[in-house]
Amino acid sequence: MESKEIDIAENIFQIVKNLSSDVKLDLISKISKSIETTKDIPQDNSWKNLFGAWESDKSAEQIIEDIRADRYTNRQIEEL
Repeated sequence: MESKEIDIAENIFQIVKNLSSDVKLDLISKISKSIETTKDIPQDNSWKNLFGAWESDKSAEQIIEDIRADRYTNRQIEEL
C-alpha cells in the first residue's frame, strides 16, 4: 500500500476502534460484501484498443507525399 492508503486506513481504524463490537461486525460484513461484489464485475478494457501507434509499411516521406497528392481545393478566387 502507498503511504496515502496507509494514512487513510489508520484514520479509519482510529474512528472504528471506539465503536461497539456489533457495529464493528456490521462494518466488517459490509466491507466483505463490497469486496465480493467488485470481484464479480468483469473489467472492460476494450477502450485500450483505441490507442496506439500508427502502423504502416510506408515510410514517413511516402505518407507525406500521399497526403499532399490527395489534397485538392475547390476554392474559386474572385477577381476584384
